[in-house]
Amino acid sequence: MKDEAMRKIAIWPVAAVILATAALWVIPSTVARAWTLPDRLTDQEFWKLVTDSSEPGGYFRNTDITNLTSNEMLYEHVLTDLVKRTAPGGVYLGVGPEQNYTYMAALKPRMAIIFDVRRGNLDIQLMYKAIFELSKDRADFISILFSKPRPVGLSGSSSARQLFGAFAKSPASNEVVFRKNLAAIDDRLTKTHAFGLLRRDLAGIEEIYRTFYELGYAVRPSPTYADLMTASDEHGDERSYLATEENYAFLKDLESRNLVVPVVGDFGGPTAIRAIAKYLRGNGATVTAFYLSNVEQYLYQDRKWNAFCRNVATLPLDNSSTFIRSQSGVAGGFGRFVSGFVSSLSQITSDIKACTREK
Repeated sequence: MKDEAMRKIAIWPVAAVILATAALWVIPSTVARAWTLPDRLTDQEFWKLVTDSSEPGGYFRNTDITNLTSNEMLYEHVLTDLVKRTAPGGVYLGVGPEQNYTYMAALKPRMAIIFDVRRGNLDIQLMYKAIFELSKDRADFISILFSKPRPVGLSGSSSARQLFGAFAKSPASNEVVFRKNLAAIDDRLTKTHAFGLLRRDLAGIEEIYRTFYELGYAVRPSPTYADLMTASDEHGDERSYLATEENYAFLKDLESRNLVVPVVGDFGGPTAIRAIAKYLRGNGATVTAFYLSNVEQYLYQDRKWNAFCRNVATLPLDNSSTFIRSQSGVAGGFGRFVSGFVSSLSQITSDIKACTREK
């Protein structure tokens, strides 16, 4: 009995080593792989990812000044469901300007990639990046974005409606203030970060920033910027990226760590999505959500949807990865048309099954 007991005692350390070794083989595919994305990108890494992943700038319908802001007033109505479907800490993909920030504030991704076929959207995103970094809070951000003096009496607990109401009464700044702010934005991008911006990018940023200065909230006449930021979810709660200081602080931190990366590329193009897919797979990341706006409508018209589908299939996905759509006449998946302008969610892996079965 004594010998048998001693054998059992001797076996336990060996078994523990075997179990620990087995656990090490499991961790890389689950826990550890989820945290191999960098905590920040250096300026050189950020710009390399931008340039290596981008395609030549292309044309998109209605590329006039109204595309500097969203026109999707019901975009917050999917947030409750979206947060339930996904987990924080993944990678957010999107398209277009500021509407992405509200989804990012809700999802709390570890990194975000913003695609757009227009080179001008890269300029918009870089303008926003600089303003986020230059502003200590929401009121500073609005003040710089619209070149307006900061009203007194605003606090961290002010609602988006209170913020935009106060700034609506604030007098417009003059050209001197606009030029000072623009110089700070350019310096932030070209000197602090030393990004290799083209001359046309700096000219594009100036044109975009002047539009915000001259038109104010009515960058798009309807809905205005104030309309978008004071919109609410299906329960009547304000949830835009400027609704709370917590939302704003999350985005400011992500931008300051170079983890919101703008990429020029066609959804159906050969490089952008696939290059990002390779980068994310190499860093053990998973795509949480992909905001598409109404781009699929044009992909169908241009017969590029299958190419887009195959591009998406190269991304690191799981069963919770979610498409976010906001389209006129489409709800709940491909090819099902209804009247109206709706936002909807669907499982990415389910939606791309058809193209992944193709040889």
